[in-house]
Amino acid sequence: MTDTPDLDRLKSVAADLVAQARRAGADAADVVVVRGTALAIEVRDGRVEKTERSESDDLSLRVFVGRRFATVSTNAPSEAAALVERAVAMARHAPEDPYAGLADPDALAREFPDLDLVDPKAPSAAQLTETALATEAAMREVAGVSRSGGASASWSLGGLVLATSGGFTGAYLGSRHGRSAMAVAGEGTAMERDYWSSSAAHLEDVEAADYVGRRAGERAVRRVSPRRVETQTATIVYEPRAATSLVRALAGAANGAAIARGTSFLKDKRGERVFAPGIRITDDPTRRRGLGSRPFDGEGVAGRPFALVEDGILTDWLLDGATARELGLTSNGRAARGGGSPSPSSTNLTLEPGKIGPAELLAQVGTGLYVTDLIGHGANLVTGDYSLGAAGYWIENGELGGPVSEITIAGNLGDMFSRMVVANDLEFRGATNAPTIAIEGLTIAGR
Repeated sequence: MTDTPDLDRLKSVAADLVAQARRAGADAADVVVVRGTALAIEVRDGRVEKTERSESDDLSLRVFVGRRFATVSTNAPSEAAALVERAVAMARHAPEDPYAGLADPDALAREFPDLDLVDPKAPSAAQLTETALATEAAMREVAGVSRSGGASASWSLGGLVLATSGGFTGAYLGSRHGRSAMAVAGEGTAMERDYWSSSAAHLEDVEAADYVGRRAGERAVRRVSPRRVETQTATIVYEPRAATSLVRALAGAANGAAIARGTSFLKDKRGERVFAPGIRITDDPTRRRGLGSRPFDGEGVAGRPFALVEDGILTDWLLDGATARELGLTSNGRAARGGGSPSPSSTNLTLEPGKIGPAELLAQVGTGLYVTDLIGHGANLVTGDYSLGAAGYWIENGELGGPVSEITIAGNLGDMFSRMVVANDLEFRGATNAPTIAIEGLTIAGR
């Protein structure tokens, strides 16, 4: 494989910087090196519109002097040694943080499972161009598509190295292949657009170019001539792509940093029923080929699968070392790390499937709104208040009817979680995944 980072050399660089920091007076230190290469081709109307190749090198050194710490970063790892003295001096003048520190040595990863995160096949610019053009061509062949919003094909390969003065050194690589298309249907002020995309660690797991193009075109055509519905209270059904937004909202509200600050509506809900009985939401950093998978977290802690929600009960928060100490708990290996200090984050977050199919779920709903797109960022994780622009299709007699747009749906996440009904059509398309979801009693603001 070309462009593969030399992880052994980067581990040596990181370990040497940790040793230098200790000699300069740091009580503890860690170093993260992130190296990545990416290539993307964008096309429109049968021509290449943009070719982009990027290479990045980022190094972050964190030093501790007692409970004081400082972090310095650079995109030139070869010059990082010059930052060591500066970082230690900064730490000596930083305010004390009673929760700062490296991970507990007993929690560090000792084994690194093979998660099959790297595809040895790296496509050329010519191959990506061919894929992007084929994706767009399939989209343009859909009857009713009036113009192209563009199509793309991409590939990236990244590596992460972590070394700590606590004796941990680890590294891993991950690749990603992707393709997408944006289609426009209709004319003049009646134009509608929609998109489809697919990405995976291995090329063989990515949906075919013609499939991605057709899906984008078909979705755009189906949205032509939407109507607004009357303001009312109704059941909302979220298609899987839209349903992931609710799972991400849970992850934000269950983030240990938000809990420690008291800025989450779930701050007092650990161990309590938050979702409807039977709902299970898992987070698994060890899923093979998962887009959120990793053999250890940003502090070197072994990541293990666990249920964030079990039978509707919120079992835990997403925790790194500092937030766990502040909350009097133990890190569950959810520290994310790029440059800078760690912060809690989910890995492969999944709302597990229910027992009924999406068609049966629609039949049970009878009348309501099927949401395919959400607009805005209207989920307030402090209060749980929820208000977003939406588009989709009206459900009539248990089946999808005509398109609907220019509406707002509103409710409260706490109430919404407690009334959630889940279908069985789960597919793994990203790092956060969900099947079709239905929630009754939401407000639709229309005409």
